[in-house]
Amino acid sequence: RVIYENLYCARGQAENWIKFHKAQLASDRTSCRRAVANQVRLVLHTAAYWLMLSVREAIPATRDLARAEFATLRLRLLKIAVRVQETTSRIRLAFASCCPEADLVRRLASALAPQPRAASP
Repeated sequence: RVIYENLYCARGQAENWIKFHKAQLASDRTSCRRAVANQVRLVLHTAAYWLMLSVREAIPATRDLARAEFATLRLRLLKIAVRVQETTSRIRLAFASCCPEADLVRRLASALAPQPRAASP
């Protein structure tokens, strides 16, 4: 029983994560002739996976998107129309008045922004 629960089930879970990675991020597309190009493509897909994982972890647990799959996050948070206004000191995003996730996108932007570092002594 210990071997089944600790080894066999863990192997199955690892395979589920690989399948999820391939299905949600299309990381199984290694159609280039050169191995280096395919390797770079896999590295970029893994970086996208980490980014989407960070976005999902930054969503408050009370929201339904906190447990959503990456495809749902992509459709509801990333593929939305906004008007971008750039100035020298800031970037403003103007959402449509009917955008249901505008407040969440604003919260995520501030939650994922890099924090200023304290000055070294």
